[in-house]
This record gives sequence, structure tokens and C-alpha cells, in this order.
Amino acid sequence: MFEEFYGLKVKPFSKTPDPKFLFLSRNHEEALARLMYAVEEKDLILLTGEVGCGKTTLTRALMDMLGENYRVITIINPVLSPAQFLRTIAKRMDIDIPSIYKVDLLDAIYEKVFSDYEAGISYVIIIDEAQLIPSKDTFEEIRLLTNFQLDYTNLLSLILVGQTDLRKRLSHKTYLPLKQRIGLFYHLGPISGDEIKDYIMYRLKMSGREDMLFTEEALKALHRLSGGIPRVINSIATSALLDGFSREVNIIDGSLIEDASRELGLHGHFEN
Repeated sequence: MFEEFYGLKVKPFSKTPDPKFLFLSRNHEEALARLMYAVEEKDLILLTGEVGCGKTTLTRALMDMLGENYRVITIINPVLSPAQFLRTIAKRMDIDIPSIYKVDLLDAIYEKVFSDYEAGISYVIIIDEAQLIPSKDTFEEIRLLTNFQLDYTNLLSLILVGQTDLRKRLSHKTYLPLKQRIGLFYHLGPISGDEIKDYIMYRLKMSGREDMLFTEEALKALHRLSGGIPRVINSIATSALLDGFSREVNIIDGSLIEDASRELGLHGHFEN
């Protein structure tokens, strides 16, 4: 709608987790480095962060970085019983086993993982929205997958991605056996105030515009009203662009950002 008016080829602030639009803030760059390290070491990593901070986009970027020797299995809806979880993993590995018993499923998965490892293929299992995993028993099956190892190496990588409450949940003594297996932890924070300009400029350039579209006042308001959370930044910026287009305003100023925040019901939500 507003793309042509603002010299854009595509919408710059889409909410879809397109890794092409991933801006590597200091936090995001560190998180991606740790994810890559976990994959290389075939380790278990826990990545947490607030809603909309870019966790899923980071995992998409990681997948794009991996070579043909990796096979990625992504579970985006982990509301699964232990048996359902193992059957899902088996199905994604193209394992056809009629047994309904968990021990048989685990054996079949191990044989597949080991066979592919010998052929030079490593598995990376990404469990998104892991805070939705319903029971300790399903987490226990995840722990058992970390037993897939040889004397000198693990056989697969596991990435647990979830909201902030997941870390608190796993801190309970009930989950101690799993927590002790987690080799890396990282909490993804928001984009800082001194990075907001680079974030906006990066998204604009990826959308076809080479010069800044937002005033300094608008950038400061955008960070203040979004708390630095990328998804909220994108929502406010998109609303401001739509409003600016309807008014035929060439540059987005602070008042448009303030209006957009109010329209979205966000005004004051992230401010101290």
C-alpha cells in the first residue's frame, strides 16, 4: 500500500521470521554465535527471551548457515505427550516403525542418528515455544536424547527456544537432571537505544530504500515506546508508515510514532 510512496520494494517491517531481515544487534549476534557453537559441539542449548524479541528468526538464520551435512528438525508446536514427541521425531527422520512403545522408538531414533552420523550427517533438533511443553515426562524424553553419544562426541544437537518463564521452570529441582545436561544458556535481550537507528536503516535498505525515513525524534520515541523489542518496533513503524502515507507525509516524525503507539494500545506499556 505505502511501498511505492516511500520508495520501498517490499514492506520493511513485516512480522514474519525472514532471516534476510535479521538485524544482528550485539545481543542477537552473541545469541547466534552461541547457537552455532552448540551445533558444532553437538550440545544442548537453552535460548530464552521475551515475546517478539527475535528468537525464531535467529533459528531460521542458523538453519541458513548450516551446510548440507546437517539435517534440521524443527518442532514449532511442542504440546506433545512423551510418545507423541518421539513419534514426531521419528517421522521427521523418515523412520517407519509400527511400535507404540517408547523404548522401541528411542532405539529406532538412535540407530538412525548413529547411521547418519557415520555417513557424515548430523541432526539438529530445534524445539520452538518450548515453554508450551506440557509435562515433565516430555522433558524427560528430551533429556534421553542427550544420551545419544559416543565416547568422544555427542551425536546430535538440541536447541530449546522459549519465553522467559521457561528458564524459571527448568530451575525447579524436578528438572535438575535435564538442566544439568544444558551446556549453554542465553537470554536474548531487546535492541538498545544506540542500535535503533541501525536497526531501522538495515530494514529499510533490505526493502530497497537507501536513505533514512524516520527523524531522530521518531527513532527515540520508537525505542522508548517499544522497549526495544523488534516485533513491537515493527508494529509501531508499520502503523506510522500507513498513517504517514494517508497524510502524504514524506518523513516519519515523533508525532506519527506517538499516534501509532496509541492506536495499537501500546502507549506507556514499555515505559518506566
